[in-house]
Amino acid sequence: MSSVKIECVASEGFGIGESPVWDEKEGALLCVDITGRKVCRWSPDTKRVQAISVDAPVSSVALRKSGDYVITLGTRFAALKWKEQLVTTITHVDKDKPNNRFNDGKVDPAGRYFAGTMAEEIRPAVLERHQGSLYTLFSDLSVVKHFDQVDISNGLDWSLDHRTFFYIDSLSYSVDAFDYDLQTGKIGNRRSIYRLEKEESIPDGMCIDTEGKLWVACYDGGRVIRLDPETGKRLQTVKLPVDKTTSCCFGGKDYSEMYVTSARDGMDKEWLSRQPQAGGVFKITGLGVKGVPPYAFAG
Repeated sequence: MSSVKIECVASEGFGIGESPVWDEKEGALLCVDITGRKVCRWSPDTKRVQAISVDAPVSSVALRKSGDYVITLGTRFAALKWKEQLVTTITHVDKDKPNNRFNDGKVDPAGRYFAGTMAEEIRPAVLERHQGSLYTLFSDLSVVKHFDQVDISNGLDWSLDHRTFFYIDSLSYSVDAFDYDLQTGKIGNRRSIYRLEKEESIPDGMCIDTEGKLWVACYDGGRVIRLDPETGKRLQTVKLPVDKTTSCCFGGKDYSEMYVTSARDGMDKEWLSRQPQAGGVFKITGLGVKGVPPYAFAG
Protein backbone atom coordinates (compact mmCIF):
# COMPACT_ATOMS: atom_id res chain seq x y z
CA MET A 1 0.00 0.00 0.00
CA SER A 2 2.75 2.46 -0.89
CA SER A 3 0.19 4.78 -2.47
CA VAL A 4 -1.21 5.78 0.94
CA LYS A 5 -0.66 9.50 1.52
CA ILE A 6 -1.24 11.37 4.78
CA GLU A 7 -1.48 15.14 5.06
CA CYS A 8 -2.48 17.50 7.86
CA VAL A 9 -5.32 19.58 6.35
CA ALA A 10 -6.24 21.58 9.43
CA SER A 11 -3.59 22.37 12.02
CA GLU A 12 -5.99 23.89 14.53
CA GLY A 13 -4.29 22.38 17.58
CA PHE A 14 -7.54 21.00 19.00
CA GLY A 15 -7.49 20.01 22.66
CA ILE A 16 -9.49 16.92 21.80
CA GLY A 17 -10.55 16.81 18.15
CA GLU A 18 -13.39 14.33 17.66
CA SER A 19 -16.44 13.22 15.68
CA PRO A 20 -15.42 13.87 12.06
CA VAL A 21 -18.50 13.76 9.78
CA TRP A 22 -18.64 14.56 6.08
CA ASP A 23 -21.37 17.06 5.16
CA GLU A 24 -22.05 16.31 1.50
CA LYS A 25 -24.39 19.28 1.02
CA GLU A 26 -21.71 21.73 2.19
CA GLY A 27 -18.82 19.72 0.70
CA ALA A 28 -17.11 20.12 4.05
CA LEU A 29 -15.88 18.17 7.08
CA LEU A 30 -17.55 18.68 10.44
CA CYS A 31 -15.79 17.91 13.70
CA VAL A 32 -15.65 19.11 17.30
CA ASP A 33 -13.02 20.16 19.82
CA ILE A 34 -14.38 18.72 23.06
CA THR A 35 -12.33 20.69 25.57
CA GLY A 36 -12.06 23.71 23.27
CA ARG A 37 -15.89 23.76 23.24
CA LYS A 38 -16.14 24.34 19.50
CA VAL A 39 -18.05 22.84 16.59
CA CYS A 40 -15.95 23.20 13.45
CA ARG A 41 -16.40 22.96 9.70
CA TRP A 42 -13.41 22.61 7.37
CA SER A 43 -13.80 23.33 3.67
CA PRO A 44 -11.41 21.65 1.22
CA ASP A 45 -12.07 24.54 -1.19
CA THR A 46 -11.09 27.40 1.12
CA LYS A 47 -8.76 25.25 3.31
CA ARG A 48 -10.24 27.18 6.23
CA VAL A 49 -11.94 26.14 9.45
CA GLN A 50 -15.07 27.93 10.63
CA ALA A 51 -15.86 27.43 14.32
CA ILE A 52 -18.85 28.01 16.56
CA SER A 53 -18.17 28.28 20.29
CA VAL A 54 -20.57 26.56 22.69
CA ASP A 55 -21.10 26.69 26.47
CA ALA A 56 -20.01 23.17 27.45
CA PRO A 57 -17.75 20.34 26.24
CA VAL A 58 -19.15 19.32 22.83
CA SER A 59 -18.38 15.72 21.97
CA SER A 60 -20.16 14.81 18.75
CA VAL A 61 -21.94 16.39 15.80
CA ALA A 62 -24.37 14.84 13.33
CA LEU A 63 -26.36 15.87 10.28
CA ARG A 64 -30.09 16.58 10.62
CA LYS A 65 -32.62 15.70 7.90
CA SER A 66 -34.47 18.99 8.37
CA GLY A 67 -31.18 20.88 7.88
CA ASP A 68 -28.34 22.01 10.15
CA TYR A 69 -27.01 19.74 12.89
CA VAL A 70 -27.52 17.96 16.18
CA ILE A 71 -24.80 17.82 18.82
CA THR A 72 -24.02 16.27 22.19
CA LEU A 73 -23.15 19.06 24.60
CA GLY A 74 -22.32 18.42 28.24
CA THR A 75 -25.07 15.94 29.16
CA ARG A 76 -27.53 17.38 26.62
CA PHE A 77 -28.68 16.43 23.17
CA ALA A 78 -28.98 19.78 21.39
CA ALA A 79 -29.80 21.31 18.00
CA LEU A 80 -27.33 23.65 16.27
CA LYS A 81 -28.36 26.20 13.66
CA TRP A 82 -25.10 27.01 11.87
CA LYS A 83 -25.80 30.40 10.27
CA GLU A 84 -27.49 31.78 13.37
CA GLN A 85 -24.89 30.11 15.65
CA LEU A 86 -27.87 29.10 17.76
CA VAL A 87 -27.88 26.11 20.12
CA THR A 88 -31.14 24.83 21.64
CA THR A 89 -31.41 21.98 24.14
CA ILE A 90 -33.44 18.96 23.06
CA THR A 91 -33.15 16.91 26.26
CA HIS A 92 -30.90 16.15 29.25
CA VAL A 93 -29.49 12.80 30.42
CA ASP A 94 -27.48 11.72 33.51
CA LYS A 95 -29.06 14.48 35.61
CA ASP A 96 -27.98 12.64 38.76
CA LYS A 97 -24.31 12.72 37.65
CA PRO A 98 -23.06 16.34 37.56
CA ASN A 99 -19.53 15.15 36.77
CA ASN A 100 -20.57 13.38 33.54
CA ARG A 101 -20.49 14.47 29.93
CA PHE A 102 -21.39 12.94 26.62
CA ASN A 103 -18.64 11.45 24.46
CA ASP A 104 -18.89 9.93 20.97
CA GLY A 105 -22.19 9.82 19.06
CA LYS A 106 -23.48 8.75 15.64
CA VAL A 107 -26.78 8.43 13.76
CA ASP A 108 -28.06 4.96 12.84
CA PRO A 109 -29.48 3.98 9.40
CA ALA A 110 -33.04 4.74 10.62
CA GLY A 111 -32.14 8.27 11.72
CA ARG A 112 -31.76 7.72 15.47
CA TYR A 113 -28.89 9.46 17.31
CA PHE A 114 -26.85 7.09 19.49
CA ALA A 115 -24.47 8.64 22.04
CA GLY A 116 -22.87 7.61 25.29
CA THR A 117 -21.60 9.34 28.41
CA MET A 118 -18.57 9.14 30.69
CA ALA A 119 -17.18 10.87 33.79
CA GLU A 120 -15.11 14.01 33.16
CA GLU A 121 -11.44 13.06 32.91
CA ILE A 122 -8.92 13.99 35.61
CA ARG A 123 -6.21 13.47 32.99
CA PRO A 124 -6.61 11.95 29.52
CA ALA A 125 -8.06 8.43 29.93
CA VAL A 126 -7.98 8.78 33.75
CA LEU A 127 -11.45 9.10 35.26
CA GLU A 128 -13.95 7.65 37.71
CA ARG A 129 -14.94 4.37 36.12
CA HIS A 130 -18.36 2.84 35.30
CA GLN A 131 -20.16 6.22 35.38
CA GLY A 132 -21.33 6.30 31.75
CA SER A 133 -24.34 4.98 29.84
CA LEU A 134 -25.34 4.50 26.21
CA TYR A 135 -28.43 6.38 24.97
CA THR A 136 -30.52 6.78 21.83
CA LEU A 137 -32.35 9.96 20.87
CA PHE A 138 -35.35 8.96 18.73
CA SER A 139 -36.91 11.09 16.00
CA ASP A 140 -39.81 11.97 18.34
CA LEU A 141 -37.12 13.38 20.69
CA SER A 142 -37.66 10.66 23.31
CA VAL A 143 -34.56 9.03 24.83
CA VAL A 144 -33.86 5.38 25.63
CA LYS A 145 -31.01 4.19 27.85
CA HIS A 146 -29.52 0.88 26.70
CA PHE A 147 -27.08 0.10 29.52
CA ASP A 148 -24.84 1.76 32.11
CA GLN A 149 -21.52 0.91 33.84
CA VAL A 150 -19.61 2.37 30.87
CA ASP A 151 -16.10 3.80 31.28
CA ILE A 152 -15.54 5.82 28.09
CA SER A 153 -18.37 5.47 25.59
CA ASN A 154 -16.81 5.61 22.14
CA GLY A 155 -16.74 4.42 18.51
CA LEU A 156 -20.10 3.44 17.01
CA ASP A 157 -21.24 2.18 13.61
CA TRP A 158 -23.55 -0.31 11.92
CA SER A 159 -22.92 -3.22 9.56
CA LEU A 160 -23.87 -2.80 5.91
CA ASP A 161 -26.95 -5.03 6.35
CA HIS A 162 -27.89 -2.98 9.47
CA ARG A 163 -28.16 -6.15 11.56
CA THR A 164 -25.11 -5.51 13.73
CA PHE A 165 -24.21 -2.51 15.88
CA PHE A 166 -20.51 -2.00 16.63
CA TYR A 167 -19.45 -0.20 19.79
CA ILE A 168 -16.34 0.62 21.83
CA ASP A 169 -16.01 1.19 25.56
CA SER A 170 -12.42 2.42 25.39
CA LEU A 171 -11.02 1.08 28.67
CA SER A 172 -12.20 -2.44 27.82
CA TYR A 173 -9.62 -2.34 24.96
CA SER A 174 -12.20 -4.18 22.87
CA VAL A 175 -14.34 -3.59 19.80
CA ASP A 176 -17.75 -5.11 20.52
CA ALA A 177 -20.72 -6.15 18.38
CA PHE A 178 -24.44 -6.35 19.22
CA ASP A 179 -27.36 -7.81 17.32
CA TYR A 180 -29.32 -4.84 15.98
CA ASP A 181 -33.02 -4.43 15.27
CA LEU A 182 -33.39 -1.59 12.77
CA GLN A 183 -37.18 -1.40 13.27
CA THR A 184 -36.98 -0.72 17.01
CA GLY A 185 -33.38 0.39 17.60
CA LYS A 186 -32.95 -2.37 20.20
CA ILE A 187 -29.56 -4.00 20.79
CA GLY A 188 -28.61 -7.33 22.37
CA ASN A 189 -26.19 -10.27 22.47
CA ARG A 190 -23.01 -8.25 23.16
CA ARG A 191 -19.73 -9.90 22.21
CA SER A 192 -16.12 -8.85 21.61
CA ILE A 193 -14.90 -9.07 18.01
CA TYR A 194 -11.39 -7.64 18.46
CA ARG A 195 -9.05 -7.02 21.40
CA LEU A 196 -6.39 -4.38 20.89
CA GLU A 197 -2.70 -5.24 20.97
CA LYS A 198 -0.53 -3.37 23.49
CA GLU A 199 1.06 -1.07 20.90
CA GLU A 200 -2.40 -0.20 19.48
CA SER A 201 -3.24 1.25 22.89
CA ILE A 202 -6.81 2.61 23.42
CA PRO A 203 -9.63 2.14 20.87
CA ASP A 204 -11.44 5.41 20.18
CA GLY A 205 -13.63 6.51 17.24
CA MET A 206 -14.62 4.13 14.46
CA CYS A 207 -16.18 3.98 10.98
CA ILE A 208 -17.08 1.34 8.40
CA ASP A 209 -16.12 1.03 4.72
CA THR A 210 -18.16 -0.26 1.76
CA GLU A 211 -16.54 -3.70 2.14
CA GLY A 212 -17.99 -3.96 5.65
CA LYS A 213 -14.62 -3.62 7.37
CA LEU A 214 -14.15 -1.41 10.44
CA TRP A 215 -11.58 1.35 10.85
CA VAL A 216 -10.64 2.20 14.43
CA ALA A 217 -8.59 5.19 15.58
CA CYS A 218 -6.17 4.20 18.34
CA TYR A 219 -5.73 6.88 21.00
CA ASP A 220 -2.09 6.97 22.17
CA GLY A 221 -1.44 4.42 19.41
CA GLY A 222 -0.91 6.97 16.63
CA ARG A 223 -2.70 4.88 14.02
CA VAL A 224 -5.93 3.72 12.49
CA ILE A 225 -6.41 -0.01 12.09
CA ARG A 226 -8.68 -1.87 9.68
CA LEU A 227 -10.49 -4.86 11.14
CA ASP A 228 -12.59 -7.67 9.70
CA PRO A 229 -15.56 -7.99 12.08
CA GLU A 230 -16.33 -11.48 10.74
CA THR A 231 -12.92 -13.02 11.45
CA GLY A 232 -11.71 -10.67 14.20
CA LYS A 233 -8.45 -10.16 12.28
CA ARG A 234 -6.57 -6.92 11.78
CA LEU A 235 -6.12 -6.35 8.04
CA GLN A 236 -4.17 -3.10 7.89
CA THR A 237 -2.44 -0.47 10.02
CA VAL A 238 -1.95 3.14 8.93
CA LYS A 239 0.40 5.10 11.17
CA LEU A 240 0.00 8.85 11.63
CA PRO A 241 2.55 11.51 12.69
CA VAL A 242 0.69 12.09 15.99
CA ASP A 243 0.06 9.73 18.92
CA LYS A 244 -3.38 10.86 20.03
CA THR A 245 -5.52 9.84 17.05
CA THR A 246 -9.14 10.06 18.18
CA SER A 247 -11.60 9.24 15.38
CA CYS A 248 -12.03 8.69 11.66
CA CYS A 249 -14.59 9.00 8.88
CA PHE A 250 -14.70 8.79 5.10
CA GLY A 251 -15.47 11.87 3.04
CA GLY A 252 -14.69 13.76 -0.13
CA LYS A 253 -16.70 13.67 -3.35
CA ASP A 254 -16.79 9.87 -3.58
CA TYR A 255 -16.06 9.02 0.08
CA SER A 256 -12.61 7.69 -0.83
CA GLU A 257 -10.72 10.04 1.49
CA MET A 258 -10.35 9.24 5.18
CA TYR A 259 -10.31 12.05 7.72
CA VAL A 260 -8.71 11.48 11.12
CA THR A 261 -9.02 13.79 14.12
CA SER A 262 -6.43 14.03 16.89
CA ALA A 263 -5.83 15.56 20.32
CA ARG A 264 -3.09 17.46 22.14
CA ASP A 265 -4.50 17.58 25.69
CA GLY A 266 -2.15 15.85 28.12
CA MET A 267 0.98 16.42 26.03
CA ASP A 268 3.89 18.36 27.55
CA LYS A 269 6.10 20.88 25.70
CA GLU A 270 8.73 18.32 24.79
CA TRP A 271 6.12 15.90 23.38
CA LEU A 272 4.43 18.71 21.44
CA SER A 273 7.76 19.85 20.00
CA ARG A 274 8.19 16.34 18.58
CA GLN A 275 4.59 16.28 17.29
CA PRO A 276 3.72 19.85 16.27
CA GLN A 277 0.69 18.62 14.29
CA ALA A 278 -0.96 17.14 17.40
CA GLY A 279 -4.58 18.26 17.57
CA GLY A 280 -4.74 18.59 13.78
CA VAL A 281 -7.07 16.95 11.27
CA PHE A 282 -5.47 14.57 8.77
CA LYS A 283 -6.56 13.40 5.34
CA ILE A 284 -5.54 9.92 4.18
CA THR A 285 -5.78 9.11 0.47
CA GLY A 286 -4.88 6.00 -1.50
CA LEU A 287 -6.47 3.48 0.86
CA GLY A 288 -8.24 1.82 -2.06
CA VAL A 289 -11.57 1.66 -0.23
CA LYS A 290 -14.54 3.97 0.15
CA GLY A 291 -16.74 4.78 3.08
CA VAL A 292 -20.46 4.88 3.75
CA PRO A 293 -22.08 8.36 3.76
CA PRO A 294 -23.28 9.42 7.23
CA TYR A 295 -26.94 9.11 8.16
CA ALA A 296 -28.91 12.19 9.22
CA PHE A 297 -30.97 12.49 12.40
CA ALA A 298 -34.64 12.13 11.48
CA GLY A 299 -36.04 14.29 14.30
